[in-house]
Order: sequence, then C-alpha cells, then structure tokens
Amino acid sequence: TKERLAGFAQAKGTILFYEDQDVVKGLQEQFPLYAENFPIWSEQGHGIALYATWLALAEKNIGMNVQHYNPLVDAQLAEKYDIPANWKLRAQSPFGQIVAPAGDKDIQIEGRFKVFGDK
Repeated sequence: TKERLAGFAQAKGTILFYEDQDVVKGLQEQFPLYAENFPIWSEQGHGIALYATWLALAEKNIGMNVQHYNPLVDAQLAEKYDIPANWKLRAQSPFGQIVAPAGDKDIQIEGRFKVFGDK
C-alpha cells in the first residue's frame, strides 16, 4: 500500500468523487415507493460519472485510475478540504501522464451476460 500511495503522489492531481447523502435521503423521502432504489441509482450514477471523467481525460491523453481508500482517508480529506459532513467519499482518481497503457483483461462473460429473444 505504501508503494502504491507513493506512486499516486507522482500524479498531476487527484479527483475526489463524493455523494451528497442529503440528496439521496431527500429523494427517498420525496418518493417513498422507490426509496430503496435511490442508493442503488446513486451508485449507478457514480459509475457513469467515473467513466465519463475517464473518457474525457483519455481523449486528452491523460491517464486516470480509480481508487477506493475510503474510509481510511475520509476524515483527513474532509478536514483538509472542508468537506460537508453529509458528503460521502466514493472514490479517488489520481490522474496524469500515461506511464503504460492499460493491460488487456480476459473477462469471462459467459453466465454474466445474456441476450434474450431471437433477434
């Protein structure tokens, strides 16, 4: 972990992704029929935001990776940057020069991805 953190220190910067828990709770109260879905939908939105950020940086030949060192770094970052208590840290994304292209991954989709219907 220390070696990894030292590597992140060489980045040009780090994007911190937060989720406003008051917004999620407000939507749960406003739409009680769907209350249990809002945390799930928030996570999906978070994933989309991460991917969109990665695409935007990649288009400029800037590398980025996604880290989840929370809750280890939550309190320190909240104090340093005066983060509201209702914001929950979801991810950290160091960005900068692309040192090496992302490696290929062999992901088995069998059993994970299904197409239904005959078209």
